[in-house]
Amino acid sequence: MAATALPPSGDPPGSGGRGSSGTGPAAGAPKTCDARGMVEIHRMYRASFGEGPTLVRGVAEADDAHADVVGDHLAMISTSLHAHHEFEDENLWDTLDDRAPACAGHVERMKEQHAVMLVHLRELDAALPAWRASGRQADAARVLAALDGINAALAVHLPDEEANIVPVMETVLTQKEVDAASVHGRKATPKGKTWQQLGAILAAQPDGGDEWLRFHLPPPVRGVWRLIGRRKYLANRAQLTGTR
Repeated sequence: MAATALPPSGDPPGSGGRGSSGTGPAAGAPKTCDARGMVEIHRMYRASFGEGPTLVRGVAEADDAHADVVGDHLAMISTSLHAHHEFEDENLWDTLDDRAPACAGHVERMKEQHAVMLVHLRELDAALPAWRASGRQADAARVLAALDGINAALAVHLPDEEANIVPVMETVLTQKEVDAASVHGRKATPKGKTWQQLGAILAAQPDGGDEWLRFHLPPPVRGVWRLIGRRKYLANRAQLTGTR
C-alpha cells in the first residue's frame, strides 16, 4: 500500500492531535526518548543491500570461494533486518496502537510493508546457499532478483517509517523501550560477525561513524574497535570486493 500523506506526528488531518482528541501526540509534544538509532540502522540497510547487486556481480563465474564470502555478508545483513523487523512486530506496533491510537493507519501500513519485505528476505535466504556453493551466474540470478525486491521494498518502507513512526516513538516511548531494539539486534548478530556488522553501521553514517561511536560505545569498546575491530572489518571488505 502506498504511503498516505499524513503529518509526521501520525495524526490524521484535522484531528487536532492529543490536545483536542486525546488520541495522538500533538505537534511539538515533548520528547520522551531519543530514537535516532532507528534512522542510523536504516542507513546501514540502505547501504548494505544497495551495494549487494554490485558485490554479487563482482564474483567471477564459478568462483565459489568469493561467492561464499559475499553470500555470508548478505546473510548477515538479512539476519539483521529480520531481527529488526521482528522486534518491531513483537514490541512496537501494539505499544503505538495503545499509546497513540491516531497512528493506527501508519502502524497498519508498516505491518503490510513488513509482510512484503519478509517475502523478499525469504527469497534471498533461500537463494544464497546454492550460489555460495557454486558461484555460478545461473544461481546468482535468484540472489539478484531477491535483492531487487528488497531494495524496492526498502525504498518505500524506510522513509515512510522515518517520517511517520519515529517522531511518534519519540513522544510516547521510554528510552529503555527504544534501547531494547539495539539490544535485540546485537543478540541476533551471528557469532563472529560483530566487527563486520559494526563496521557496516559506521560506514553508512554521514561522517563515517565518528559520532555514532561517541554516542553509542564507551571508551574501552571504542579502543578495541580502533585496535582490532576496524582491521578485521577492512580485511573482510577487501574479501568482499575482491581486492585482497
